[in-house]
Amino acid sequence: MAKPIEVREMNEEERQTIQKWMNARTAPRWQVERAQMIWYASQHQSARQIGQQLQVDAETVSRWVHRFNEAGIAGLADEARSGRPSIYSVEEVSVVVQTALTDPQTLELPFGSWTLDRLKNYLNEVKGIAIKRSRIGEILLKEGLRWRQQERWFGVRVDPDFAQKRGRLLNSTKDRRPRASSCVSMN
Repeated sequence: MAKPIEVREMNEEERQTIQKWMNARTAPRWQVERAQMIWYASQHQSARQIGQQLQVDAETVSRWVHRFNEAGIAGLADEARSGRPSIYSVEEVSVVVQTALTDPQTLELPFGSWTLDRLKNYLNEVKGIAIKRSRIGEILLKEGLRWRQQERWFGVRVDPDFAQKRGRLLNSTKDRRPRASSCVSMN
């Protein structure tokens, strides 16, 4: 049996925070996953067992438990990374997330759901935030939101006048009569 990973004794506030994060439905995935690592480690599980449960490397589990042991709850947050700093303010990021969570029809827009292109156009034109669709996707993922695949509906149409607006259907392929066999026997 693998040796349990050592996690320091948690105070009551840390224990409550870890349990709250583990059960949060709207928290970012990284936060829930790291809280689970600490909780399972406190239950005397090995890094390998925890890694298998959460589908991460045992090294990843060890790193986060070590950071928790050193810095507590604050150690579970991402550290600053090198590279260009974000050019969007907290307020602008908040507007992006709020807009993505808003039904477009409540904003009197002519569509029922957002796409990244529609969201980009709305933010650029109406909100005055010059942002690319790839950056919108990154922001939403960082906030724990996932973009749904576009649904395709068959059957009843949302617009009852669709058939009239569409016009007459034309056959895209013509009916073909079966042809006689082209094989000729020469005896």
